[in-house]
Amino acid sequence: MKIDLSDKTAIITGSSAGIGLASAKGLAEAGARVVINGRKADAADHAIATIKAAVPGAEIRAFVGDLGSAEGCAALVKAEPSCDILVNNLGIFGLQDFFETPDAEWQRFFDVNIMSGVRLSRAYLPGMEKRGWGRVVFLSSESGLNIPADMIHYGFTKTAVLSIARGLAKRMAGTGVTVNSVLPGPTLSEGVADMLQPAIEKTGKSLDEAAADFVMANRPSSIIRRAATTEEVANMVVYVCSKQASATTGAALRVDGGVVDSL
Repeated sequence: MKIDLSDKTAIITGSSAGIGLASAKGLAEAGARVVINGRKADAADHAIATIKAAVPGAEIRAFVGDLGSAEGCAALVKAEPSCDILVNNLGIFGLQDFFETPDAEWQRFFDVNIMSGVRLSRAYLPGMEKRGWGRVVFLSSESGLNIPADMIHYGFTKTAVLSIARGLAKRMAGTGVTVNSVLPGPTLSEGVADMLQPAIEKTGKSLDEAAADFVMANRPSSIIRRAATTEEVANMVVYVCSKQASATTGAALRVDGGVVDSL
């Protein structure tokens, strides 16, 4: 299967590292013009350099700004008035007990994890509909189905994303625009690698071994019994953005290593 997106422009939010960066790289490899996003210019510059090193000749630019607010989203839309592919990857997470999570933290997670995708989808979907083609992808999580007891506020946002994507797929029915969710499981991003560093130093194990131990301790239902790579998640994102995925819409596509124990 050859995925060719050479006539498409893709915006990937929260894409200076992790799954977002891997998705931006994958879309660039497929020929898309790519707009990455990060809050810091140096991180965005590093992401661009990383992609260009892997994909010589890639057409890529950055929007530096915080999309966790209405003002930040409006600034992106002003800078990039149109796109064919929107990957709503921006998200935050953090462990915190329910009884110690204040209203302000619930609101912050809501604004970043949910409203960024709502605002940008509202801005870009009408143009996609007018052109008769478009792809919107929301990054959810297996935590949207397996709600973690130690970060209920995070799991809630990832469940909400599934509802929004399904509803938008129905709203875009018959237009040539698809809307889907991708649900990663434990993924070996830079943040997870940093989190595992103390265990690596204590045990002398490799990063992959430490990640596998973490998965089996915290997600014992994993079938692959390891953390996925960011590229493995990005492969699904790139496919669902492709022209070949035209009959896939309203779907919740799991790249969770089999963590969610359901058919």
